[in-house]
Amino acid sequence: MRIALLATVVGLFPAAVFAQPGAPTSQPAASQPDGPHGPMLHTPFGDLEILPADNPWNTPVDKMPVHPKSADYLKSIGLDKPLHPDFGTVWNGAPNGIPFVVVGPDQKKVPVKFEYADESDPGPYPIPPDAPIEGGPRSDGDRHILVLDYTHKRLYETWSTYPDGAGWKAGSGAVFDLTSNKLRPPGWTSADAAGLPIFPGLVRYDEVVERREVNHAFRFTVRRTQRGYIPPATHWASRTNDRNLPPMGLRVRLRPDYDVSQAPRSVQPILVALKKYGMILADNGGDWFLSGAPNPKWNDDELNWLKRVRGRDFQAVDTGKLITD
Repeated sequence: MRIALLATVVGLFPAAVFAQPGAPTSQPAASQPDGPHGPMLHTPFGDLEILPADNPWNTPVDKMPVHPKSADYLKSIGLDKPLHPDFGTVWNGAPNGIPFVVVGPDQKKVPVKFEYADESDPGPYPIPPDAPIEGGPRSDGDRHILVLDYTHKRLYETWSTYPDGAGWKAGSGAVFDLTSNKLRPPGWTSADAAGLPIFPGLVRYDEVVERREVNHAFRFTVRRTQRGYIPPATHWASRTNDRNLPPMGLRVRLRPDYDVSQAPRSVQPILVALKKYGMILADNGGDWFLSGAPNPKWNDDELNWLKRVRGRDFQAVDTGKLITD
């Protein structure tokens, strides 16, 4: 597979950098300012902070109150349905999960045409011609593309993404400043139904297995949601006003008394993070589907242990006001 110059495909295969002859293949890690900082992604260009420490994605919820409608929300999703790791090594011949790519200063921006241009950040986007697509190039699924621009500290995300001449066409797209807590405008979607960024909520191999520490919430989906959202979400994707269904942006956490020690060592950091940071409802999809990035080093058998976690093992957390208009 041809890789764009100075682009690192991460979460698809082990990190590798391809540069022009004689060009350095990496740069020293950028120095971090004093004080707390958000989760770090190690890249060949240096460490990249994924949103500020006080961003909702990076804020612990283990001490926050249980939502008054927690029981209703969990029941509507399924008390006995399992947590489903929607990531791993390979599934149906393609990397299993949502891949991402880190690009450096030489990555050229290209035009992107959007179906829903009124709620999309206009291009051009620095998407390499061979950027990894969720489900592979022949996928008929969500076809997310996630690009992290190391130099400018920006995250570019699209869905339903297809090559289009010298650029791309997509359903919608969003650009996030990784140094800011700014949300999408109220009512706007992103590359995710809830208007949230996708990358900050992915389960990643480097954090879980290599560093054994996760300092952020995860992304998850359910089949049915209500017409409403809780910030940091900015968009709903439902026509039903059934208030027993979960809204976009709902935060859930693993119960504090759940015994993490029974799990394989390789997945314990996921469970610990689910207790402390929880996961945020970001899209309509499979019930209790937990999003992550593919990596050939995942142990799929051990990841499947997560299916022992059931809906009844969670608590919905009260993180803010429900917005319905």
